[in-house]
Amino acid sequence: MVILAPLLNVLHDLLSLYKLGLAIYIILGWLEAFDVINKYNSVVYSIHNFLQSITEPVLAPIRRIIPPISGWDLSPIALFFIIYFFQGVLLEILKRFPS
Repeated sequence: MVILAPLLNVLHDLLSLYKLGLAIYIILGWLEAFDVINKYNSVVYSIHNFLQSITEPVLAPIRRIIPPISGWDLSPIALFFIIYFFQGVLLEILKRFPS
């Protein structure tokens, strides 16, 4: 039980970091779509590729369940809700097993 609370805290923080990466990936995609930033810039390209490599493996199965509706990809929103759910579960477990 001694290791459970710190482990769950680290997992909660990793999920928060993943949500941040997902949000940046979404905003970066919008900025590229509206030609606000140049997607051929090497820095933008490398950031986009990194974020795509960590988000697409999780978003792809969700896209099979929730296809784009009128061109709107709702899978990131669903992923945000899934992450919020798991973070809530982790917090409830942490409340029951204080460190």
